[in-house]
Amino acid sequence: MTRLYLVTGFLGAGKTTFLKNLVRCFPGQRVALIINEFGREGVDGALLSDLGVTLSEIDNGSIFCACRLEQFEDTLQGTLEQEPDVILVEASGLSDPTSVGRILGQREKFANLYYAGAICLVDAARFHKVYATARVCKLQLAVADLILINKTDLATTAQIARIREEVEAQRPGRPVYETSFGALDPAWLFSMSPSGPGSPSGIHTRDITLQKLTLSVGRGFTPASLEKFLAMFAEDTYRIKGFVPLSGQIYLADCVGPLVRLEPWQGDAVNPGRLTVLFGNGLPARKSIETAISWYPECEVTVE
Repeated sequence: MTRLYLVTGFLGAGKTTFLKNLVRCFPGQRVALIINEFGREGVDGALLSDLGVTLSEIDNGSIFCACRLEQFEDTLQGTLEQEPDVILVEASGLSDPTSVGRILGQREKFANLYYAGAICLVDAARFHKVYATARVCKLQLAVADLILINKTDLATTAQIARIREEVEAQRPGRPVYETSFGALDPAWLFSMSPSGPGSPSGIHTRDITLQKLTLSVGRGFTPASLEKFLAMFAEDTYRIKGFVPLSGQIYLADCVGPLVRLEPWQGDAVNPGRLTVLFGNGLPARKSIETAISWYPECEVTVE
């Protein structure tokens, strides 16, 4: 019987770093990853490619949405045929996973699968902003069997206490732990008691409040100027992510809200020069991007 763990959490909560730590909780076991990204440009797969496990990617939509559900089920069936001991599914940060119980409960398709539960990561530094503007945050917590308040090093004791109070009120009786850098104690996994709730509404359709676009970045930027360019509109987005060639070197751009990170990248790079930008209603991302582009007329950058 293969155990499946679902990892959820809003954009920038630290899921990719957490997955690297989670894989280490299963020494000597065959582990497979299924990575889901909302944007068209898959990045997390490249970031996780050095873990030495089987990895599949599903991009450009949520695996729980009608647009990608069939692909997810086919990928999961193909992964099960390899008979892994553990499957770790990283859902898109914009996903609504409330139908996970109904999907994985199809015994005719997944007879040898045991759903071990959902682990939800909460960003301690940005929780209240995204919780108020993105409804999927509440839906991800609604199916959580283990809640990790991550990035506690970036929040005050009072902020963490308030977050704990709110998540425990929404998901009473579920274990809640505090951590930083996605670290976890393997014993936490044994505190999970999966409920696997289904969704009364069935297959989900796209949340129209969530929006995305792609920035094609060409010549003219240096690492310093690109960092300043991204900083002009990062605060009006949920996430900016992708690889960019600059000065003969590939860089990884990974922005969470106003925090802009640009660093050299030595591994494989997917679609270099294309950045996925994710935002929602009420965030003036498009206008801010247009303003930023006007400040850098000598640089090649287009919006798709």
